[in-house]
Amino acid sequence: MNFEEYAAKPILAAAGIAVPESILARDSDAAMKAAETLGLVVVKAQVPTGKRGKAGGIQLAKTPDEARAHAETILGMTIATHVVEKVLVEQCSDIAREFYAAVLNDPISKGPMVMFSTEGGMDIEEIAVETPEKLRKAAVDIREGFDLAAARALVDGLALDGAEEGVAETLVKLYAAYTANDAELLEINPLVLTGEGQVIALDCKFSLDDSGIKRQQEIAPNGTPDKLTGLEQRGEDLGIKYIELDGDVAVLANGAGLTMTTMDVVRHHGGDPANFCEIGGEAYTKATDGLKMVLDKPGVKSLVVNFCGAFARCDVMMDGILNAWDELKPDIPVFFSIAGTGDQVAIEMLKERMGLDPLPNMDAACKAAVDAAKGGA
Repeated sequence: MNFEEYAAKPILAAAGIAVPESILARDSDAAMKAAETLGLVVVKAQVPTGKRGKAGGIQLAKTPDEARAHAETILGMTIATHVVEKVLVEQCSDIAREFYAAVLNDPISKGPMVMFSTEGGMDIEEIAVETPEKLRKAAVDIREGFDLAAARALVDGLALDGAEEGVAETLVKLYAAYTANDAELLEINPLVLTGEGQVIALDCKFSLDDSGIKRQQEIAPNGTPDKLTGLEQRGEDLGIKYIELDGDVAVLANGAGLTMTTMDVVRHHGGDPANFCEIGGEAYTKATDGLKMVLDKPGVKSLVVNFCGAFARCDVMMDGILNAWDELKPDIPVFFSIAGTGDQVAIEMLKERMGLDPLPNMDAACKAAVDAAKGGA
């Protein structure tokens, strides 16, 4: 779950990181009144995505009337498919230097990664490509944490105009906020040094790990859930994990890891998965809903069903899918991979009720589904 800037900055403030004074406004009159209170301000579109400035969603206002005019322009604007419904009117800061700071989940080290760069204000992708030597990284062992000594080492020798200690302290606080709030990403861009020597966060991007939502009941209501497609909303309502993708090979499997692996194998053979749909041990009761959902996506040309029996038995899952097939009677090439607990019974059921043999393994089933999709193009 992503958080808009106005909802993310209080997380920084709670951790002791300085942020500018700001007021949220939902109409242009409120933006004008906020500017009357704050003085010289920046009017910022509030949407759960980046590149707002490049889209014209961040504007300097020298007067309350300018703040009102900017708000009128920004409100209703569409930025990366998000319609702007509110703006943050923020007091301007005297910027001397701009830095970049973040803590994120790192798939390589399989733990948190603290990142810092002197090239603030740029996209992290641009920093990594154009000035990789200026992007410093510190993989964190969660058993040891990230302390002031580690932060000082990360910024050592960067000539931060006297802000070294303030930046190091901010990085420690940022890591603490990251761990306390179940973050996948907590980013400040830019983190600025003011003319008065203060270190202040001018922006904040916060992504909450969805699995941590139940633990973060105080902040979760302030998040902006991802927009769901019609099929994804149907899956949400049915309690089925479904994500709609752009491909034409439908995937139905048990277990999130097995489903993702199946999708990877489809791609390996040159195909494009149409969905992520993990039906798990509920295949017996939710097979009809799950099967109908994956087949209702426009453009689907084939289906791969991958069952690996463990806690959920293959024969029980197969019974659910076969019942669903009898009810829906789809006309689409389907390829099965079956292995694990109850697999022999499931194979016999498939032969008896559909006259099909499973493929020898997942690789063969995925390749056959990809070939069928290409043949039906």
